[in-house]
Amino acid sequence: MATGALPVVWVLTDGKAGDEQPLIGLAEAMGAAPVLRHVAPRRAFTWLMPWGPIDPKDAPSKAGSPLAPPFPDICLATGRRAVPYLRRLKALSPSTFCVLFKDPRTRRHGADLLIVQQHDAPRGRNVLVVTTAPNRLLPERLAEAHAAFADVLAPLPAPRVAVLVGGNGRHHRFTEADIDRFLQGLKAKREDGCGLMITTSRRTPALLAKALAGLANRPGMHLWDGTGRNPLLAYLAWADEIVVTADSTNMIGEAAALGVPVQLFHPSGGHPKIDSLIVALSREAVIGRFPDAPARGRGSPVNSTPGLAEEILKRWRLSKAPPARPS
Repeated sequence: MATGALPVVWVLTDGKAGDEQPLIGLAEAMGAAPVLRHVAPRRAFTWLMPWGPIDPKDAPSKAGSPLAPPFPDICLATGRRAVPYLRRLKALSPSTFCVLFKDPRTRRHGADLLIVQQHDAPRGRNVLVVTTAPNRLLPERLAEAHAAFADVLAPLPAPRVAVLVGGNGRHHRFTEADIDRFLQGLKAKREDGCGLMITTSRRTPALLAKALAGLANRPGMHLWDGTGRNPLLAYLAWADEIVVTADSTNMIGEAAALGVPVQLFHPSGGHPKIDSLIVALSREAVIGRFPDAPARGRGSPVNSTPGLAEEILKRWRLSKAPPARPS
C-alpha cells in the first residue's frame, strides 16, 4: 500500500464505460492514477449478484484475478457485478477504504462509504447523496482539449452549441417523429447563426446518425462520427450552450458541470430516475427543453467530483489514524 500522501486507488467495475469513466474521473480528482480492475463473472454467477459470491475462477490466488494483491488503499466500485468482489476485497483487506456508487440493492456490500444520486433510496450515516455522478471534467483536461481543437472549433460561428446525442435503450426510443423534431430544432439553431458541434454515440439509431451527417455538411458545423480524435471534451470546453438528449444520466450530468444553459431533448419513453435527476438539476442549473422551451443565461456549474474526491480522501485518512487514547 502507499506510504506517501496519495493513495493507491482501484477502479472496480465490469468495464462498461458509463460506469468506469466517472470513477476514473474521481480518482484523477484525488490526484491518483487509477488501477483498473474488471470483473467478468460467468453467467450462472451473475444471476446471484449482488447477493451471491464471486465467480470461483476469480479467486484472489488465481492468475488474472481482479482481486489479485497487492491490495489498494482505496477501492472505487460500481455495478451489481462488482458488489460481491468489493465485499470479498473488504474481507481480504480490512484496511482498504471501500467506496461503492449507486444503490447496491443489498446491505451486505462491504463498502465503508456509499455514494448515491438523489433518485436512489439508501440514506444513512455512511451514505453521501449527490445530484450528479462524478466525471472527468477536470479544469486542466478541459483547457488542454480547448487548445487541442482550436484549429477546427475556433472558426465556428458563436454562440457555439455542443450537441450530445445518445440513442435507443431500454427506456427510450427515437421515433421518426422524434428525429424530425430534433433535426428541425438543430436547423433552427443554425439559421439563428449558431455553430453546432455534434457528437453521436454507439446507441444513436442509424436514421438519426445519417441525418446528422447530412446536416453537418453545411458550413458552421462540426460532427464527430467516432473516428479520429475524440473532441467531446473540446466541445464542452468551447460550448456556450449544450443540447443533450435526455436518455443518459451521465450525459445530462456532464452537461450541467459547465455552467452554460442545458437544453434537454426528450425522445419517446422515459424513466423515473431521469425525471428525478432533471427535477433536482433544475434547482441548481439552467435547464431548458429542446427545442420548444429553451432556458437562457449562465448558472453555477453542478459538479460533484471535487467535493467527493476531497471527502473520500478525508475519510480514508481518518480510517488510517490510530484511535484516540482515553484521557
